[in-house]
Amino acid sequence: MSAVTHPSTEYPTRRVPVQERSRARFEAILEAAAAVAVEQGVDALNTRSIAEHADLSVSSIYQYFASVDEVVFELIARDMEEMDQQFAADLGALPEITLANVVETVMRSFVTVYRRRPAFVEIWLRGRTTAAIRTYGREHHVRIAAQLREFLDALGLLVPDAPQEAGVMAVEIGDRCFQLAFEHQLEGDEFLIAEGIKLLTGYLELYAAERGLPHA
Repeated sequence: MSAVTHPSTEYPTRRVPVQERSRARFEAILEAAAAVAVEQGVDALNTRSIAEHADLSVSSIYQYFASVDEVVFELIARDMEEMDQQFAADLGALPEITLANVVETVMRSFVTVYRRRPAFVEIWLRGRTTAAIRTYGREHHVRIAAQLREFLDALGLLVPDAPQEAGVMAVEIGDRCFQLAFEHQLEGDEFLIAEGIKLLTGYLELYAAERGLPHA
């Protein structure tokens, strides 16, 4: 994936334009990059292919991004934020809460976004193009684990001494399950998704309080 490389794991602070016209162009660049990634593959991502797809000049890309890597990074960051919003909304809509349906809801929330954002599948689940993106993704996993731990603790669904590392492990395992499920199809292999949900449910129920189990 030589078209998307960067010598550093650091990117500038994300600066999403607020002015309507600039914001529209910024989003158009991201959508163009997403389209190129899906239609031609991550290796085809460069300033020229993005500019052509967005019907912009190459110089317009550099008004917002210093490199193609920054475009890809912003695309991944945007989609991960969308995942946070999706699983928060889906968890909030649950009529009944057990550890099992929290696991399934969160996993299905991610699947919803993956299917809505196929470029994310190409870049993250199949590509993982730069050290900066991998670092950002790992930090995102840690944040999700912490948020879910807080949510489950507040409801008394986990035993008090459940290790923090178990949550991070669960998120990392879930990510690996998605890599396998989406390896050959953008919609994801439903059997592998369902098996991943069973796997994570069984693992986390090792740390479930009585009220978090199905028979409680």
